[in-house]
Amino acid sequence: MARSLAALLLLVLPAIALAARPARQPMVLQGKVYCDNCRAGFETPLSTYIPGAKVRVECKDTKTMQPLYSQETTTDSTGSYKMLVSDDHQDQTCDALLVSSPDHACSTPAAGRDRARVILTRNNGMASDNRYANAMGFMKTEAVEGCAKVLQMYQDFA
Repeated sequence: MARSLAALLLLVLPAIALAARPARQPMVLQGKVYCDNCRAGFETPLSTYIPGAKVRVECKDTKTMQPLYSQETTTDSTGSYKMLVSDDHQDQTCDALLVSSPDHACSTPAAGRDRARVILTRNNGMASDNRYANAMGFMKTEAVEGCAKVLQMYQDFA
C-alpha cells in the first residue's frame, strides 16, 4: 500500500507543480527602422528613423526552411517597433525583415540591412524575455546635403 501511494505521489506531484507554475510572459522583440540618407549602407549621424514602416518576423523550420510563424507590426513615431512573441521558436530560424516604408523617397531596402536574425527561444541562457534586432534600413533615392562631410569623417578614422 505504501509503495503504491509513493508511486502515485511520484506521478501526481510533478503534474501539480507544473500546473501551479505561473505562465511565462511573452518575449518582446524590438528594434528600429532607419532611412540611410547618405546611401552609405549603415547608420550615420544624418540617418533618420521611419515612423509607419512595416516589419515582419518570420520563423522557418531549420531543416526544411518551410515557414512556420509570421507576424507583422508597424514602427511608432520614433521608428521603433515592439512585438510580443508568445511561442518559443527553439528549433527554428527567425528573422526580422523589412516589409515597406511609407516614405517614397526612402523605400528601397538597403542590401545587407534589410533583415536581422533574432533568437526567439528561452533555451539559450538569456535571463530576460527582451530580444533585440539589429537596426534595419531603407536607402534614400538620392543622398542628402552634408553626406560628403559625414562620410569623410569616417575615412579620417581609417
